[in-house]
Amino acid sequence: MQIGSFLEGVTFISAFLTILLILLQQRGASLGAGFGSSGELYTTRRGLEKSLFVTTIVSSVVFVVSILGLLLIPA
Repeated sequence: MQIGSFLEGVTFISAFLTILLILLQQRGASLGAGFGSSGELYTTRRGLEKSLFVTTIVSSVVFVVSILGLLLIPA
C-alpha cells in the first residue's frame, strides 16, 4: 500500500468526521439573539460538549495535515 493512497483514505475519513462533528455541535447564538436581545452569558464547555469540541479540532488538524502531505508527495 502506497503512502499516497493511505493519505487519501485519511483525508476522506477525517473530512467526513469533521463535517459530522461540526453538525453535532450546538449553535452559539440563542433564539433571543435573533430578535435583538444579545443574551451574552459566559459559559464554559464541560463534559461531552468539551470532548466534542476538542475532537473536532483534532479531526480538522488531521485533515489539514493529510492535505499538505498529499501536496508534498510526488504523484
